[in-house]
Amino acid sequence: MKTIKGPALFLAQFASDTAPFNSLATIARWAASLGYKGLQIPSWDARLFDLKTAAHSKTYCEEIKGMLAQHGLEITELSTHLQGQLVAVHPAYDTGFDGFAAPEVRGNPTLRQQWAVEQMMWAAQASAHLGLTAHVTFSGALAWPYLYSWPPRPVGLIEGAFDELAKRWRPILDAFDHAGVDVCYEVHPGEDLHDGVSYEMFLERVHNHRRACLLYDPSHFVLQQLNYLDYIDCYHERIKVFHVKDAEFNPTGKQGVYGGYQPWLQRAGRFRSLGDGQVNFAAIFSKMAQYDFPGWAVLEWECCIKHPEDGAREGAIFIRDHIIRVAERSFDDFAGGAVDQAANKKMLGIA
Repeated sequence: MKTIKGPALFLAQFASDTAPFNSLATIARWAASLGYKGLQIPSWDARLFDLKTAAHSKTYCEEIKGMLAQHGLEITELSTHLQGQLVAVHPAYDTGFDGFAAPEVRGNPTLRQQWAVEQMMWAAQASAHLGLTAHVTFSGALAWPYLYSWPPRPVGLIEGAFDELAKRWRPILDAFDHAGVDVCYEVHPGEDLHDGVSYEMFLERVHNHRRACLLYDPSHFVLQQLNYLDYIDCYHERIKVFHVKDAEFNPTGKQGVYGGYQPWLQRAGRFRSLGDGQVNFAAIFSKMAQYDFPGWAVLEWECCIKHPEDGAREGAIFIRDHIIRVAERSFDDFAGGAVDQAANKKMLGIA
């Protein structure tokens, strides 16, 4: 069995224009001071990382790795959550998602989608240059507005959406395959890949592509009341990235899963800092160890109550204390003996 690596930190929620969060060097120093060993880097944030340069320059990538190594840190994965989202956007969300794209392609869905694909291709090359084996992203969504549809959905609408989603992602998956990197979709409400069933619909259409893998984040499953432990049993072979994020679900007589259009603080389902929610992380880390999860335990901090710096400080300790150093031998080895085939046959009554 493998011991999970960590703790690691996803930097997206911490990057800002204020020191020490405004450059990779200074945010790395801060993260290392809290006890983090790995960083998951948002590739769209120019304050921290230049994706285009990384895709075209191994020297740049080596410099980044060397700088982080000075602080005892590694890159766990690159993230293209924003760019991946733009691979598939329903027209209802054009205006909302335009802000994720470069200024020169905003207002033009065709150019924006082409830009997103180029970004994904750069991410494959950059990940290879950095020596990474996994990458994290969103799938985007064409069918999401029709999730709980009224009037009823026309026959074939959802199937057509997933056919198109797979068509758009297949060349990207092939590029990542050429780079030797898994594409790990964060299964997430708002994405067409939002649970196990929708992931399987996509996986079937990309012909079980070996690079179409998963980022596991139990918080999203708490909010939609999906069994997050059984999910690991179902998909452990595809889970390559682990976001350690807590959540709680407290339904009332007035509000449930859908949240009543309320802000985060007033919803029945809320993301929380590690240890403040309802996720059974002891069971999750046990299952991850059981299935030889090959990657990092990465804190993604999202909480509507606690200050992010407190969440990061507490999260490093929380993850460190939950990582299971796996056994190198069976606990009952002391009662065993040397292999004796003749004795074994005798015990079984075999001549």
